[in-house]
Amino acid sequence: MDKTKKITCIIQARTDSKRLANKVLKEIEDTPVICHIINRIKRSRNVEQIILATTDNNSDKILLDIAEKFKIIGFAGDEDDVLERFFDAATSFSADPIIRITGDCPLVDPELLDIMIQIFLENKYDYISNTIERTFPDGLDIEIFSFDALKKAHQQAKWSSEREHVTPFIVKNQDLFRVYNYKNKQDLSNLRWCVDEENDLLMVKQIFHEMDKEQFFSTSDIIELISRNPKIAEINKNIKSNEGYKKSLENDKLIKQE
Repeated sequence: MDKTKKITCIIQARTDSKRLANKVLKEIEDTPVICHIINRIKRSRNVEQIILATTDNNSDKILLDIAEKFKIIGFAGDEDDVLERFFDAATSFSADPIIRITGDCPLVDPELLDIMIQIFLENKYDYISNTIERTFPDGLDIEIFSFDALKKAHQQAKWSSEREHVTPFIVKNQDLFRVYNYKNKQDLSNLRWCVDEENDLLMVKQIFHEMDKEQFFSTSDIIELISRNPKIAEINKNIKSNEGYKKSLENDKLIKQE
């Protein structure tokens, strides 16, 4: 592996979220969601650098301040063309491979992250994720891809859904890329651990409240908690997933009709 390149986690975040305003700054146990994400990713053994990639809007300057406080890289880029933002960030800081984490996943699992990084490196994939066929809770989403795959997507992706959500071009064109979907041993895709709406936040707050504040807790710890107290998972069970991506696909259809 080229030693000038760094295994880089890029956290995609902004404050102007539509369904839950300022969700990345919502506090869980007196700590903003985005800070929980940073702290958990920092526990990875394999991640060599972390970039918090936000927009160049004035309202998102607070995220650059948080990046500086946590001694990670802050990067401001295009608000709507998130693929462009990722490409520019990756180019600027020699990122390869790139791990994409979104700013609504305060329970991101560093142990799962390390497992998937190892699989990616050992098998020389262009892209792996645990989201093509879901078996993990929504909110444990991890995507890992090479800089070359990102560059090709950046050059060729045309539709708004492909530009806004970074990786759809890669997933839809598996004849161009070596793609792998990592599955959990147990199907937990019915669980929702991301923070996209108010009930999501209430559910995740309950998980943090029940856990030992002084120790790291893993996915298996959360599963054990929910098995003891299944009412926790009931809090947000009726919320639909991937609404943002569905909206982007609708915009694609409108463009095609014009």
